[in-house]
Amino acid sequence: MNSFSHLDKDGRINMVDVGNKKVTHRTAVAEGKIYINHEIYKAIKNDEVKKGNVLNTAEIAGIMAAKKVPEMIPLCHQLNLSKVDVKAELKEKYVRIESFVRCEGKTGVEMEALQAVNTALLTVYDMCKAMGKDMEISNVHLLEKTGGKSGKYKRKKK
Repeated sequence: MNSFSHLDKDGRINMVDVGNKKVTHRTAVAEGKIYINHEIYKAIKNDEVKKGNVLNTAEIAGIMAAKKVPEMIPLCHQLNLSKVDVKAELKEKYVRIESFVRCEGKTGVEMEALQAVNTALLTVYDMCKAMGKDMEISNVHLLEKTGGKSGKYKRKKK
């Protein structure tokens, strides 16, 4: 790569000007996991975590986080999101989080989808840490995105 879009001709930090870009329909889907022990699994499954319902709270936290990306990540544009959906799924050894974000805009929503997943995973950790701090967040990645000049991206299965 010869140049970075977030640097100006003098090498200074620069928020990309998207003013002349076309508005397109944009989506992004991301996912991640937090690995848990059996005690935490049982507590989440039986809704016995003292801080409340873990899966519902993680989903709400993810939605809230997607709406706050420009406040957390430098140089990200403010977007008018039309849809944010976060799903938390309990498995015996982990909680899987998946996010979906959509907008009509001049720049993509990948960061919003990834931020939603990360914050939801951190919420699971926070709510369950009293039962064990050996949880591990991993495998956070973009599954797919649509829209914009680069078009469609779909992650290859591993």
